[in-house]
Amino acid sequence: MDLAVAFSSLNVIVLAGLLYLYARITWRSRALYPVGLLFFASLLLLQNLVTAYSYVAMTPFFGESLLPYLLTISVLEFGGLVALTRVTL
Repeated sequence: MDLAVAFSSLNVIVLAGLLYLYARITWRSRALYPVGLLFFASLLLLQNLVTAYSYVAMTPFFGESLLPYLLTISVLEFGGLVALTRVTL
């Protein structure tokens, strides 16, 4: 569970960086597309904050057989966010 929380926290950090990049792009270009990306990244950031909190708060309620799936979801999302950040740069 600690690894799932760690990767959810890394997702929050990557999403904060993406929010900064999208805000900078929006400010410079005044285009609407980065505004949509800002909205998307904001919602995903909120989802990861809630996920990390729920993993910590509800650890006793998760069965041992569920933990590998929660970790896999967090790791895959981290990989996708890193790829999205790379493409954005």
